[in-house]
Amino acid sequence: MRNPKYITSVDRIENLSENERNKLREVTERFAFRSNEYYLSLIDWDDPEDPIRKIIIPDTRELEDWGELDASHEKNYTVAPGIQHKYMQTALFLAVDVCGSFCRFCFRKRLFMNDVDEIAKDYSAGIKYIQNHPEITNVLITGGDPLILATPRLEALIAQIRKIDHVQIIRIGSKMLAFNPYRILNDPALPDMIRRYSSPEKRIYIMAHFNHPREITPQAIEALDLLRDAGAIIVNQTPLLRGINSDPQVLAELFRKLSFIGVPPYYVFQCRPTLGNRLFEMPVEEAYEIFEKAKTGCSGLAKRARFVMSHASGKIEVVGKTEGSTFFKYHQAADPLDMGRFMVFRSNPDAYWFDDYTEQIDDYRVSGDEDEDIPVFPSGGYIRDDSSATG
Repeated sequence: MRNPKYITSVDRIENLSENERNKLREVTERFAFRSNEYYLSLIDWDDPEDPIRKIIIPDTRELEDWGELDASHEKNYTVAPGIQHKYMQTALFLAVDVCGSFCRFCFRKRLFMNDVDEIAKDYSAGIKYIQNHPEITNVLITGGDPLILATPRLEALIAQIRKIDHVQIIRIGSKMLAFNPYRILNDPALPDMIRRYSSPEKRIYIMAHFNHPREITPQAIEALDLLRDAGAIIVNQTPLLRGINSDPQVLAELFRKLSFIGVPPYYVFQCRPTLGNRLFEMPVEEAYEIFEKAKTGCSGLAKRARFVMSHASGKIEVVGKTEGSTFFKYHQAADPLDMGRFMVFRSNPDAYWFDDYTEQIDDYRVSGDEDEDIPVFPSGGYIRDDSSATG
């Protein structure tokens, strides 16, 4: 299967019955469907609970009215066409509105709907914004999936970013290594491009998205090796998803396999409360316990991930719990005063998101006095939305 074809209609999935296709059409009228022959071949069609199937095949439960389309209020941090600037050193470049396949739990599914204007069609304004903000040392190219772009198109963007002296790291957020490793295997121009722009002093990082150990196939490993040999640094991130990697043994196997092939686990995310995602959600404290149980079956190299929520106010790490309390820390924050902030809340086993914690017990800010001289954004940098922060 050297050139797997893309599939954009459930009517073309032969393994689904006509009755199943009829039910799923209503789902795909609301939330887009896209996959390819390679990824569909990983599904055990005799198992209705197959985790790969759950990642990619629509489910009628997606129509449940729960959550919101922009659960982390990303649009509040849009500062130029396709550019989000939430954290001081990092800018997100939304460069494309298509993926190799569409995860059913996607937190940016709004980008694949009509009349969405968050993607940069012309990259020039975004490049100018980054040029004018010397505090930006990291640029994350995301979307959509940047590796769905033709290599010359992607290279044109990376070349412009590389000309900006203060940008040290370029990250490419991609699930293509899992969805379609042939995108890398069939295109020698891609690793050649990585080789040109990933230097010893200024690396390109590939932020891979393996959600389940069965996605780590021989083809995926071969593609990983090509990118690594070209000079890319590769790490992995995944949300914690009910029915996909919510078994501690499965999550531990994912961590172990990643460590065996030299891909450090980076972030494990609490699944964002996005519209259509109810069937994948777990309460924060249940998810935290699964995460910690999974780590007990791993070596130190396999358990470097942090369990975080990408909240509107920052990346909030869940760092511990007791019978009555849950402990949080800002790993990243939109407001510099929140950096490193440690918070203790009364336990809430029914909480799915940080906003569900309302009884704060204690709070400690590393910065201490708000009058201290701490780094802040230049004018026009971050946008603080106090209404989205808790505590």
